[in-house]
Amino acid sequence: MSCTGPLLKGLLLVLPLLVRGHTREAGTRPVGATRPGDFIIGGVFPIHQDVQRDSAFFPPQMQKCVSFDKGGFTTAIAMINAINTMNRSPALKEVGVTLGYRIYDSCSDVSMALRVTADFTGKGDCSSSSSEGTNATSPQPPPVLAVVGAQHSEMSIAIARQLTLKSIPQISYASTAAILSDKARFPGFMRTVPNDKYQTAAMVQLLSDNKWTWVGILTTDGDYGRSVKDSFVSQASEVGVCVSFRETFPESLSNPQLFLSVRAAARAILSSHRVKVIVSFVKPIHMMHLTQELRRQTLQDGQPLEAMRRIWLASDIWATTSSLSKHMKLEEVGHVVGFTFKRGDMESFNRYLSKLLSTGHHSPVTNPFLDEFYAELNTSQGAMDAITLAHAEESLQEHIDYDKVFGVEMAVGAITHAVASICRLRDCKENGTVRPWEVLKALRNQWFPIRDKNYSFDKKGDINLDYDITLWRTENGSIYIHDIVAEYSTLNHSFVYVSHLARKQLTDLSRIVSKCSDTCQPGQSKKVALGQHTCCYECINCTENYFSNDTDSVKCVRCGSNMEWSPEGSSRCLRKTLNFFSWRDGFAVVLLVLSAVGILLVLLIAALFLHQRHTPVVRAGGGPLCQVILLSLVGSFTSATMFVGPPSVRLCEARQVLFGVSFTLCVSCILVKSLKILLAFQVNPRLQRALRQLYRPYVIVAVCVALQVGACTCWLVLWSPFYHVVMYPTTMLAECHEGSYVLFGVMLGYIAVLALVCFACAYKGRKLPQKYNEAKFITFSMLLYLISWLIFVPVYVTTSGIYVPAVEMVVILISNYGVLSCHFFPKCYVILFKRDQNTATAFKKNVYEYSRRNLDSVSVSDTTLPGERFAGPYIISVPSLFRKSTGSSRATKASISSNSVSINSDVAVRQRHRRRTSI
Repeated sequence: MSCTGPLLKGLLLVLPLLVRGHTREAGTRPVGATRPGDFIIGGVFPIHQDVQRDSAFFPPQMQKCVSFDKGGFTTAIAMINAINTMNRSPALKEVGVTLGYRIYDSCSDVSMALRVTADFTGKGDCSSSSSEGTNATSPQPPPVLAVVGAQHSEMSIAIARQLTLKSIPQISYASTAAILSDKARFPGFMRTVPNDKYQTAAMVQLLSDNKWTWVGILTTDGDYGRSVKDSFVSQASEVGVCVSFRETFPESLSNPQLFLSVRAAARAILSSHRVKVIVSFVKPIHMMHLTQELRRQTLQDGQPLEAMRRIWLASDIWATTSSLSKHMKLEEVGHVVGFTFKRGDMESFNRYLSKLLSTGHHSPVTNPFLDEFYAELNTSQGAMDAITLAHAEESLQEHIDYDKVFGVEMAVGAITHAVASICRLRDCKENGTVRPWEVLKALRNQWFPIRDKNYSFDKKGDINLDYDITLWRTENGSIYIHDIVAEYSTLNHSFVYVSHLARKQLTDLSRIVSKCSDTCQPGQSKKVALGQHTCCYECINCTENYFSNDTDSVKCVRCGSNMEWSPEGSSRCLRKTLNFFSWRDGFAVVLLVLSAVGILLVLLIAALFLHQRHTPVVRAGGGPLCQVILLSLVGSFTSATMFVGPPSVRLCEARQVLFGVSFTLCVSCILVKSLKILLAFQVNPRLQRALRQLYRPYVIVAVCVALQVGACTCWLVLWSPFYHVVMYPTTMLAECHEGSYVLFGVMLGYIAVLALVCFACAYKGRKLPQKYNEAKFITFSMLLYLISWLIFVPVYVTTSGIYVPAVEMVVILISNYGVLSCHFFPKCYVILFKRDQNTATAFKKNVYEYSRRNLDSVSVSDTTLPGERFAGPYIISVPSLFRKSTGSSRATKASISSNSVSINSDVAVRQRHRRRTSI
């Protein structure tokens, strides 16, 4: 035999208690059921979903309830079971009292809820004093000690206002409106569930974790709907989640605007293509109508049913409604993530159901609730067969909300322990010895045990249990709605996943994108248009030197220091490249090779001159001064190499000073040579004598160099060159700053003055004998030096970047190679390839021929310029050119002296001849 028979038979035994002896006809008192006891507890449950409204009937009356709700019906049974269980508990047996109940149907209507509340407070109903006098003499039942209910926040708010007048405590098992935590307005209200701010916080966190920032919200038009909508929108805006649309459904299911609002909501959902997540706080019947309308409109638009797929965040109102799953297909509607209250151990309730199944007694009293339940099955009490019983049992099992059942058990348990605590202090046998406000005080100040766990109400009257997060799934063609994947802690405000698989199932949903605008990539920032949602934006690239390293950045961040930069649209800052005139630069390599070649040439020439130091070419070129010049050129070439590579403070100071002193030494020696040549061939005796007295080569060199050393010392002490980094937008330039450009100019200007003096002296001796004629080369080298440095000044001032050091380096090399080319290369050529010219005889012959040419030049001058006094004879005296030994020195002097005398005699004869001719 099927087990469905015992279930219905058990229901026939228990359910008559709902109405036995206390059922009232419509039009007088509310339909309900009571059980006697020492203390009565009231119960309000939505056994129907709405009332039938008659706008043409004006006298007050009890309205007819419609749409039988099996879920509310089974929750009422849970209260009966809980009270029966508590009456057998040690807590009540110890004090010797029992609990009874009066359970009424609110019909999911505020007006009906107020009517039944009037019965709880002992005020009677509106029909007791009617003109018809119906049941006017019926005795009023005493007020209840406490009330369990209602389920919906809209009902609880209305009931709480009325119960507050009598200080009757009210404990709801499902009302979550945050406003009910306000003890100033609802001092007697308590609940066994957390308020909606925790549920909305959990939803918002889930949205934020999955980056679903563009959502829709569905609510009802009552106090609860407005409260939860405000709470959700407020918390969502704090984490950057925006609400695309807000659709509101009538609280009353009989409202004629219901289907209009359903159609409007369906159209809003289907037209909002970028909204893939819908947060729903509506009733199950609303969701049923909405899914049907979505399907109809989708097909009407010629779209596939997959177009209506969304992620639905289901509130506790419908997250565990099994009957709704029969009207939905997850392949069409998408994914449903439910937020439900914690459920306890249902062992007691299951045992109670088992007892009902095993009962075979029938009640002769008509039960209107049960009759209506049978009517829903298209049968009657007298026509029950095995198939009908099985159908009835399955129907009831499908509508059990275990979280609400647990909430009812907690509410009854709390009241029971409050009464027991009072009765332990005094005898409660007499009626009226326990007042409702005493129970309220006891509820606020004590813990109560439920199945080996202790619970208590906080100062707001709430028990903040955690939430279970469920994920609906299809199994064998049916939707399974009780698959818990995570828990949300109201204390820590965090999710705890029950398993790795559950975590994966929930996080896989994050692949679905629900955003108003596409994600801004790193390197971009969001730009919100004026008047739009903050979630609707356009992505713009970060400007140069700004970056963003995360997706959907609100703004780009400036790079932290001057040493960093970023290109446009960058996701990170790059360190600026430190540039300098590097060793690896091709131009630098060329200049360094030239410097190295220059140093090598100087060393080779120095070795050659040292080996040929007694030859006329070397002695005529200055003798020991040549080695000094070559040494200074080594320093100058070395200073050129210091302009390449990463600069430093010491390097910046050394390179300019080394060049200045070295080249000053070089030019000073060249100046001495210029003076020597001018002195050797000077025709004015008095000027020659004066020059001979001033001519001190090494003293002149020392003084010239000392002045430059003094200037450089002042430069280093007062405004020394220093290492300097110039910041550019994308690079850094390491360079040497000269410290004081005035002193830098003084150093270069001083060398230029010496070069000008050399140039002037050399220019006067430009027509001297070829073997002695360094004047031409000195003139050319100094002219080359002056021109190159004159060009350097504007180029150096106008040039910027890494090649600024190269400009000065080039000029230094030009100057050095100019000296080498003009002063030493011709001599090296004579020494190596014209050895016959590097003899004393060749030099004497050259001097003699020069003297004859000059005498001829003088004769022509005298004949063309009569009356001009001849300045005097040319005196050629170069005693040191050809000295090789002591003996040869005397011979050389004699030879040069005889030549000098011969030339002078010849000059005197010619002068006398010219004078006679003139006369």
